[in-house]
Amino acid sequence: MFSNLLPRLALWMILWVSASVPLHAAYMLLPMDEAQRQHLKAYGITYWVLDQGVEAWWLLNYRGGSFAFPHNPLFERECHTRGVNFEVIPDGQFQQILAEISHPEVNQEAGKLEKAARIAVYTPEVDEKGMRIQPWDDAVTLVLTYAEIPYETLYDREVLGGQLARFDWLHLHHEDFTGQYGKFYRNYHTQPRYRDNQKRMEALAVDLGFAKVSQLKLAVARTIRDYVGGGGFMFAMCSATDTYDIALAAEGVDICESMYDGDPMDRNAQARLDFSKGFAFQNYRLVTDPLQYEYSTIDQNDARNPQTDYFNLFEFSAKWDPVPTMLTQNHTRTIKGFMGQSTAFGQEFVKPSVLILGENKAAGEVRYIHGEHGEGFWTFYGGHDPEDYRHYVGDPETDLTLHPNSPGYRLILNNVLFPAARKKKRKT
Repeated sequence: MFSNLLPRLALWMILWVSASVPLHAAYMLLPMDEAQRQHLKAYGITYWVLDQGVEAWWLLNYRGGSFAFPHNPLFERECHTRGVNFEVIPDGQFQQILAEISHPEVNQEAGKLEKAARIAVYTPEVDEKGMRIQPWDDAVTLVLTYAEIPYETLYDREVLGGQLARFDWLHLHHEDFTGQYGKFYRNYHTQPRYRDNQKRMEALAVDLGFAKVSQLKLAVARTIRDYVGGGGFMFAMCSATDTYDIALAAEGVDICESMYDGDPMDRNAQARLDFSKGFAFQNYRLVTDPLQYEYSTIDQNDARNPQTDYFNLFEFSAKWDPVPTMLTQNHTRTIKGFMGQSTAFGQEFVKPSVLILGENKAAGEVRYIHGEHGEGFWTFYGGHDPEDYRHYVGDPETDLTLHPNSPGYRLILNNVLFPAARKKKRKT
């Protein structure tokens, strides 16, 4: 046991000595332009430095959104271990970089990262036999694991039990918050996995005091909304984006047909939707056919071609709009498209208050959006896997060692580091 404490004691001594020096002799710069061979792991290094109690800088729009922190032999060794490129620069040179960035005519900004966020992933994960319940992987957990950023998992019982308060950042796995089991009925309802999951979810709903799974999911969605309103950060991909908003808008309205909840849906459901309750979308129409693999007209999923499917990131003012600037840091402004159950959002259904971060203007669709709710922030990112254009149920998970510089995955990690910055609302 004592031997396990030695590395931590050594780290503490190094950091204590570093902190006792009034001026740092040097800084470590992690370039995030084409000079970086491990973009994704660079985020993990920066998170790890923050987790040691050392503050870092996020140099927005400087060399692809580079990171910097005080030089330390231990940090240098960790970069070597993880294969992350870095440059050691004297304190005077670093101060000169900060001065150049601060120039009012330069669209750059230096943001301070103060504390590593406590991260939670909302997912059922495994069943009582230790088998993964959902037959697909998740891009966020893949990249967190690859970048070596720690996270915990929770699900409905923990959310309703008040556990969200322990975390700063929450990712919503590819969930169906409408209670329709992903609308997989037509193709999968005869398969044991589908039937077992429906029984499991119905039992969980009853155990937590709900008559239907849709009512359970609404309660979870409302609890998450309160979490964001209280200052939390929420990030969702694929079907956890539009179904989350639909569930909130359909509060008190039965939008599930009998194969999903045992009784018919409300025939006046469309007219009874309250779009003001959702974060992102309005004026969409529900897809009421229970056998159609789609929830609403929000999703733009038809006639897609991987050769021409791209979206572009907006460029924001780093000094006036630091939040969207953080979320769009990348070494390219053009990102390859990728499909999911919810792939892209029709621009006509996005609320005017929502900030569009990435869009395909010619197609009239947006892929990456952000907004505020109360004291917190949320981000929706369409699609399933940024490096697997059409990821089918049962496909093997993406090997990120083959994509260490993925621009699409970088957008996810921008959101992971975002809570470490001083919270600033968007300037108007």
